[in-house]
Amino acid sequence: METVLKASDINKYFYDPVKFQVLKELDFEVKKGEFVSIVGKSGCGKSTLLYILSTMDTDFEGELEINGEKLTKQKQNYLARFRNEHIGFVFQFHYLLPEFTSLQNVMIPALKLGKYSRQEVEERALEKLKLLGVEEQAHKLTSKLSGGQQQRVAIARALINDPTIIMGDEPTGNLDKKNTENVFAIFKELTQTYHQTIIAVTHDQDFAHNSDRIIEMSDGVILKAN
Repeated sequence: METVLKASDINKYFYDPVKFQVLKELDFEVKKGEFVSIVGKSGCGKSTLLYILSTMDTDFEGELEINGEKLTKQKQNYLARFRNEHIGFVFQFHYLLPEFTSLQNVMIPALKLGKYSRQEVEERALEKLKLLGVEEQAHKLTSKLSGGQQQRVAIARALINDPTIIMGDEPTGNLDKKNTENVFAIFKELTQTYHQTIIAVTHDQDFAHNSDRIIEMSDGVILKAN
């Protein structure tokens, strides 16, 4: 199975108020179609690691490779485009634009990428909403949707550019048990049926234990990654 993400010797420091090492010599790989959960107590460095893996934080030591491309020391413009094309984000809070419809929200990353015509983008967005079971909400303002529906629209938006990896930061942290189970089932189907790679930071033990692999962190190091 091909490796889609490789992190080598990742070190990260914070400097305020004093120098403090938050990530210590992290090494691991993620394969295509894997569903990986990153777990650990608050402050262990898991969200910091996710921001490095997502290329949003470039102030670290070590090497990061995604989809065969070395991303360390690349310019911000290059990384912004790479991120839009190769990484889909799902956060604890959906960050949908409330004055836009579900369809318009899902289309935004694809319009920004500029790879497809507007009509193709709209068709792709409808396809993703259908995949997530919220196509009937396509023309509704996202402010009128339930929390579970909003998170499904956010996942559809993350999928619009067929990313190499979906990265989730507590993607079920703001949902009740039923919607958490729904989102987990969606993620599982995306990996099993569509071979989508997913890396999610989570506090939810059930969520983590049902994923393919757990990377457990403590005090900036990986305790286990199996």
